[in-house]
Amino acid sequence: MSNKNLTSKDLTLYERNYSEAAFWKKLKQIAGKAGVKVVYYALVLFYTLTDPDTPAKYKAVIAGALGYLILPLDVLPDFLPFAGLADDWAALIAAVSYVLSAISARSKEKAKAKLLTWFPNAKPSDLGDIA
Repeated sequence: MSNKNLTSKDLTLYERNYSEAAFWKKLKQIAGKAGVKVVYYALVLFYTLTDPDTPAKYKAVIAGALGYLILPLDVLPDFLPFAGLADDWAALIAAVSYVLSAISARSKEKAKAKLLTWFPNAKPSDLGDIA
């Protein structure tokens, strides 16, 4: 799965797999393996989803991308070294690209604060383009 091939419609197909409890459980499971940037993007999307100012059309895409992350069976199983999270990463990148205008500074700050509880040595340069 390539992020340039993912559309907002593709991402919303996984919306039903999203739940907040499942999101936190999955993120904690994969945090060490996924790395700082993947976790940060997932957190930014989560906080954007929970922001009451985020338009509904963006929330559906975010819930779909996070639902895909949570989904236990995906294109590349997460247990595969390196490649296992590539499709999840592509879904997160596609969602961030689509909802970029709705991502607030407040959501990014909340994501950074939470990220630092798991990765205390993370630097702004580790966070990617949406830092």
